[in-house]
Amino acid sequence: MSALLLPQSKFLVLGRAGMDLYADPPGTQVEVATKFSTALGGSSGNIAAGLARHDLATSLLSCVSDDAVGRFVLNELEKYGIDASHVRVLPGETRTSLAVTETRIENTQNTLYRNNASDLMLTEDLIAEVAFEDFDALIVTGTALASNPSRTATLRALEHARNADALVVIDLDYRPYSWPGAHEASETYRAAIEASDIVVGNDDEFAVVANGTHEDGRKLAMELGRDEMTIVYKMGERGSIVFSKDETFETGIFPVTAVKPMGAGDAFMASLMASMATGHSLRDAVLRGSAAAAMVVSRFGCAPAMPTSAELDTFVSQNSAPQT
Repeated sequence: MSALLLPQSKFLVLGRAGMDLYADPPGTQVEVATKFSTALGGSSGNIAAGLARHDLATSLLSCVSDDAVGRFVLNELEKYGIDASHVRVLPGETRTSLAVTETRIENTQNTLYRNNASDLMLTEDLIAEVAFEDFDALIVTGTALASNPSRTATLRALEHARNADALVVIDLDYRPYSWPGAHEASETYRAAIEASDIVVGNDDEFAVVANGTHEDGRKLAMELGRDEMTIVYKMGERGSIVFSKDETFETGIFPVTAVKPMGAGDAFMASLMASMATGHSLRDAVLRGSAAAAMVVSRFGCAPAMPTSAELDTFVSQNSAPQT
């Protein structure tokens, strides 16, 4: 890996941040809701919030629209203590992502508005303004690779971060509706993975990268882990497997009563990286990422549900280690 993470490490998170509207109170269906509660959302916004909740210096690299929704995101970033100096406000008709969703575990409806999405307007000139040498780690979510100009800009950011000896981390975060097709996604992800130190994705996502089945995806994850990178291969309720040159191990999930299905992956990533930065072994960091995922699906919202280090410590100490 390129960099050693420490408690004073500085993180740069690249990708989508948006506004979430949750039907209120919890359990309410959107179509009958008369009230909604707001929260910071978007995969990168959630990860940045999770890192900030661990008191780690965190910046977001993204674009938002010059309207009320974009300003909401900027206000939320400030509340979480996330540096927004690399968030560009775009004039014109692009729009910050808006998710209308529910706090329900069964038949959850999640309507995402991403027409002419602002975050996908990230350009190479904005990347050129970033002093990557000021950061110890770059975390990228795969949604940023879905189309240009963001795709080219994101690949350039990976290159710059690697040249600056920062730890390069990608969450595959594959959203089929954002891509022209799975084959194009496979080719693009492979290019991004080649520039990464840590790759996190689920079995469906690795299957897409392998352009094949779950079995093909798992074989690819194993092969990548033999190189100089760490692969976290997530399998939902069956936990995850880490493939790396030094070790291979499995980790289960913490059983909780979930109130919604969203936010687990973002919580996993944030607490995985935060735990690595605070001196935990890779094995313990993955375990703590699984614990954070369990905590977030049992709470309201995604960004607001991200645990602090103290909350995560308490949860892990009070709950049995997951079985594999």
